[in-house]
Amino acid sequence: MGAEDDPSASLKILAAPVKSAVDKFQLLPAFLKVRGLVKQHIDSFNYFINHDIKKIMKANDRLVCRYDPDLYTNIYVEEPSVDMDFSVEKLTPHLCRLSDRTYAAPIKVDIEYTKGNQANKKPEIKRGLVIGRLPIMLRSCRCVLSGKDEAELAKLGECPLDPGGYFIVKGTEKVFTCPFLV
Repeated sequence: MGAEDDPSASLKILAAPVKSAVDKFQLLPAFLKVRGLVKQHIDSFNYFINHDIKKIMKANDRLVCRYDPDLYTNIYVEEPSVDMDFSVEKLTPHLCRLSDRTYAAPIKVDIEYTKGNQANKKPEIKRGLVIGRLPIMLRSCRCVLSGKDEAELAKLGECPLDPGGYFIVKGTEKVFTCPFLV
């Protein structure tokens, strides 16, 4: 019985690290075919929006309140919008390109606090307080283009072949790369 007959030996070969640069280069077309060129950027941004922003808020909680140390109860990023004349207007990437706007969404928090110095008072809750705005990556989970089919993308003025993975800042498309990964 040879190594080609032993299934555990073939699994060990597949699980072995790729050491040669030539071997790694040969894997590149298969990786790009499966994952695409920008998928990892979109996945990273989605993870930041859904998980890391909450961890950052919790790690940097510097407000000291002896009655209720958990002042912030939640933080979240909504879909891209802008406040216009006491109403909320939804933003699309196409609209932002045409009107030199940044495709961004509000960052909101929910807080719970008590007024005065009485610990036994019923806490008050404020929901949806805007603390900032975050540029939104195209095709990410908060983007209006996420999950749309070709017809819906055409209605929004977008190319169905555009993979996303970039931002629109003041009407201009911007790609941010990490210098130590290049």
